[in-house]
Amino acid sequence: MTVHRPPIRVAVIGAGAIAQVVHLPILSRMRGVEIAAVNDRDAHTARTIADRYGSRAMDAERIWGDASIQAVVVCTPSHRHEENVRDALAAGKYVLCEKPLALTPDAVERVLAVDGAADRLMVGMNQRFRPDARALRSFVVSGELGDVYYLKTGWLSRTKPTGRLRSWRQMRHTGGGALMDLGLQMLDMAMWTFGYPKPLRVSAHTHTPAGAEVEDSAALLLRLEGDRLINLEVTWSLISRRDRQFMHLLGTAGSGSLSPLQVFRQMDSGLVDVAPALPPGTENIFTASYRNELQNFIEVVRGEQKAGAPGEHVRLMRIMEGAYRSAAEGREIDLTGE
Repeated sequence: MTVHRPPIRVAVIGAGAIAQVVHLPILSRMRGVEIAAVNDRDAHTARTIADRYGSRAMDAERIWGDASIQAVVVCTPSHRHEENVRDALAAGKYVLCEKPLALTPDAVERVLAVDGAADRLMVGMNQRFRPDARALRSFVVSGELGDVYYLKTGWLSRTKPTGRLRSWRQMRHTGGGALMDLGLQMLDMAMWTFGYPKPLRVSAHTHTPAGAEVEDSAALLLRLEGDRLINLEVTWSLISRRDRQFMHLLGTAGSGSLSPLQVFRQMDSGLVDVAPALPPGTENIFTASYRNELQNFIEVVRGEQKAGAPGEHVRLMRIMEGAYRSAAEGREIDLTGE
């Protein structure tokens, strides 16, 4: 006998690009999920987007007070995440917050101290939900590549059209530029692949165009316990025909890379490509990562999965804080006091 379950009612806070391109379209197609409300500081935007999905525009206080809304997806600009997440948790909601959870390690700790954070909070690190990234990480965790000692990753995004209106991502008070926007998630994927070891030292360089408030490019070297190294490079200003996103890692018994997924091991018979064949899909790998992430979040709300307090984000933001300090002071920063 089929048991009928009422839909999970979700509110989306912040109706900007990431909500419109990713979260709302995916949520609207998920079985057992209802978009209960859309919130945005621009009331016209909220009404327009809500109408598109047969939902309602609601102010935040009404969402917090509506007991029928179980879950909230926070898609506001980064500098508002801390306040939005703390309010949503205090209201008893399950929360999926877009990256970053907060702008500083101390702010992350404040969020994690709120009652319910351990059981009802997820951070939207969608790169972890990529099928190819999960497959590559499994080789590292299992030890099949030996001692993985070097990882290079990056996201090089093409030059934006001239004359485009400045977005909140290009303003200093939102926390940073390309390093915060692109680098944060690639650094998280790299650290997650390694198992989030303790960082030792970071050295970073940023490039800020004339007249801009934040960097459009950055590179860093991060030394980790166990004599491991992460090399990260990001830009919003790649002059090329296409964006480039990549990860390469070296181990004593093999190597691996994304994308495409390639994993090589040296066997007695010679060099062997041991990468698994991933099931074919009808969507690109990034859409798939967001769909997997949102499905996992809904399973947490239903009690089918555990959220787990995202304590790694304290460590992640300490690295980011050290990287920006390194770039500003022109020297390597010791992170062993974290």
